[in-house]
Amino acid sequence: MSSYAWIAPLNGTLNSIAALLLLAGFVFIKRGQVRAHRACMIAAFSVSTIFLASYLFYHYQVGDVRFAGQGWVRPAYFTMLISHVALAAAILPLAIITLSRALRGRFEAHRRIALWTWPIWIYVSVTGVLVYVMVYQIYGPPLPRSAAQAVETTRR
Repeated sequence: MSSYAWIAPLNGTLNSIAALLLLAGFVFIKRGQVRAHRACMIAAFSVSTIFLASYLFYHYQVGDVRFAGQGWVRPAYFTMLISHVALAAAILPLAIITLSRALRGRFEAHRRIALWTWPIWIYVSVTGVLVYVMVYQIYGPPLPRSAAQAVETTRR
C-alpha cells in the first residue's frame, strides 16, 4: 500500500465536514442567525480549501485511481463523477465571489450569487463523499497502478 493511502480517507472526511458546515450554514441563515451562518460558511470555505490542496497533492503523488465497480454501477458512477468534476471546477470561482461579496458587505449581490453557489457546492461536497465511498470503500481500495496493469495483462 502506498505511503499516501491515508490521504484518501482524509479527503473523504474533509468533504464530509464541508457538507455538514454548508448544511448548518444554510439552516442558520434561514433562521436569521447571520453570525453563525458566516462562521459556518467561512469554515466550509477553509475546509474545502484544505481538501483541494490535499486532493491535488494526493493525485500528484498517486496518479489516476481506477474505479473497480462493474455492471450497472459503472455508468452510474461515471455519470456522477462527470457532473461532480464539471461542477467542482465551477464552484471554486463561485465560492470565492460569493464569500468576497459577503465579506465586503455587498449582501444583495451575495444573496443573488449564493442562490447558485450553495446548491452546486453542496452537490460537489456530497458527491465527493460518494465518489470516495464508491472507489475506496465499496469497490476498493484500488490496486496501485502497476498492480492494476499486471492484473489486466494476466486477464488477456
